[in-house]
Amino acid sequence: MPSESRFSKTVIDIDNRSFTIQVLLFDNGSFVSITEGEDKIGGMLASIRINSVPVSNAIIPARSESIFLKLVSEWLSSIIKGINIVSAFIPRELDSKTTKTLMAKIKEIVENDS
Repeated sequence: MPSESRFSKTVIDIDNRSFTIQVLLFDNGSFVSITEGEDKIGGMLASIRINSVPVSNAIIPARSESIFLKLVSEWLSSIIKGINIVSAFIPRELDSKTTKTLMAKIKEIVENDS
């Protein structure tokens, strides 16, 4: 019997910026949405691990933060088998502290729910 999909929604405030992280885990992959301010679909990237190497492809090109998007998507593919899709709507540039905090929170959510 297939397991149920698992959903998590977390709001995190970092230096007066509010981010919403939504994670939907499946047996064969995941969908992660990271938004700032508004719940909008942003740049979208799909990754899958082939052998031990993650392979990524842009579904919707990101206007900004494409490296962050790729980092999250490929990290997910390194720990979750299947197709991992990440969307990021982040209108303002991320600094290194914000990037690290978001990555740590996503890791915490995924590792606790998988």
